[in-house]
Amino acid sequence: MQPQYQMSAQQTATLSLQQNRVLRNTFMLLALTMVPTVVGALVGVQLQFSFLAGSPLLSFLLFLGIAFGFMWGIERTKNSGMGVVLLLAFTFFMGLMLSRILQVALGFSNGGSLIAMAAGGTGVIFFSLAGVATVTKKDFSFMGKFLFVGMIVVLLAAVANIFFQIPALSLAISAIAVMVFSAYILYDISRIVTGGEDNYISATLAVYLDIYNVFVSLLNLLMAFSGDRD
Repeated sequence: MQPQYQMSAQQTATLSLQQNRVLRNTFMLLALTMVPTVVGALVGVQLQFSFLAGSPLLSFLLFLGIAFGFMWGIERTKNSGMGVVLLLAFTFFMGLMLSRILQVALGFSNGGSLIAMAAGGTGVIFFSLAGVATVTKKDFSFMGKFLFVGMIVVLLAAVANIFFQIPALSLAISAIAVMVFSAYILYDISRIVTGGEDNYISATLAVYLDIYNVFVSLLNLLMAFSGDRD
């Protein structure tokens, strides 16, 4: 019985080291993805980047096509250095897309403060929930199906609002998105901690999208309730 016990303990230690390594690499790569995101956003703001602004539906569908193309490529190459290259290219593209809402925010007299508040709020949400997942080591995988349904609802509502253009619906979508993607942060970090995700590139992609959506949704809410056009 003793050799079997030792083997089990050794396997547990090895698994724990692997999970810690994936978590550490995920946080490091996540920090790195912020660089091309910020660069893309700055370039977009400076160039007044507009992605088929005259056709919101076509713009949205094209954005989804490009984004899913990047994500497919990242997943296909996640075990090589090309996965990191594609991930960083994707985050630059997402920064360009982010510049559209930043341009709107900067149209307010307190636009800079709104952006800073959204970034700060996103940071608080991320570090709080990542801390809960890493400290408690609780398995939150049971949330997966509910969160997926919530994400689909948000996506469909966003498509519907392209046609209806209802401000109240837009605010409701943003509020729900903050809750859904905040919960996704907890879920995705938990998957790394409990060994459900063992590839740091895939893990970084998932957490990056969570943070991105929380930030955009928070900024939408802040502009609606605290924006000052003077």
